[in-house]
Amino acid sequence: MNHKSKVVSQLCGGIEALFKKNKVDYVKGWGKFKDAETVVVDGLDGNKQEIKAKKFIIATGSEPNNIPGGILPIDEKTVVSSTGALSLKKVPEKLIVIGAGVIGLELGSVYNRLGSKVEVIEYADKVLPPFDNEVSTTFQRLLGSQGFKFNLNSKVVGGSVDSNGHVFVETENIKTNKKVTFDADCVLVSTGRKPYTEGLNLEAVGITTDKLGRIPVDEHLTTKVPNIFAIGDVIEGPMLAHKGEEEGVAVIEHIVGEYSHVNYNNIPSVVYTHPEIASIGYTEE
Repeated sequence: MNHKSKVVSQLCGGIEALFKKNKVDYVKGWGKFKDAETVVVDGLDGNKQEIKAKKFIIATGSEPNNIPGGILPIDEKTVVSSTGALSLKKVPEKLIVIGAGVIGLELGSVYNRLGSKVEVIEYADKVLPPFDNEVSTTFQRLLGSQGFKFNLNSKVVGGSVDSNGHVFVETENIKTNKKVTFDADCVLVSTGRKPYTEGLNLEAVGITTDKLGRIPVDEHLTTKVPNIFAIGDVIEGPMLAHKGEEEGVAVIEHIVGEYSHVNYNNIPSVVYTHPEIASIGYTEE
């Protein structure tokens, strides 16, 4: 954890240094639209300021999903998202992972290698649902040989935390309706992420989000307001840093009048487990 904190501060410091070197003004605070040419920033220093510009790019990213219905709300201590899982004070003896996607398996793999007993609950009938079937099946077998336990076709229907901080998760098999209760020291909720657009005051400029909270954009990543663009996790597509980065480059190229293009069929993805999985392009299916 100490090593992780050191690396994070070095990387963030490196970005700040790049800003300085390239004469990029950097304002820390919460920004929201006043109109299509003005953003109001509530600064972390307590000061408020207005920033006017001809163009804006919304790149506010995403935040973890909760389990629907208010079951097991995330407290980042016993019931954690990926954020809390990166800051646990000790290695849990038993870790339940809800969701067998990339984030759940990556962090489950880390704690498994640190000595946790890891049990995974997944609604779908396979791990890594969007990946190639053969890769998923082989990978599940590999993780099983490392000590992972899997409960597929299972949905979480209840949960509680007792006074000793022990967590109980009640599941139901969607095929057999059989109910099982699991217990653990810690539960990682990794049921995907959702766009983070709260508090941007998008309605002030006439931008509406779709039913998943994403901002609709055209092929040039322009929103319905011609001078406002959106990239990364707040728009459609895989929530990957390198996808957002490519879109950022494409937007700037478009703004300065050059040809811009992102080939969405060629976005690679990697699962940082042990062993790692890499994929690109269409699956066989």
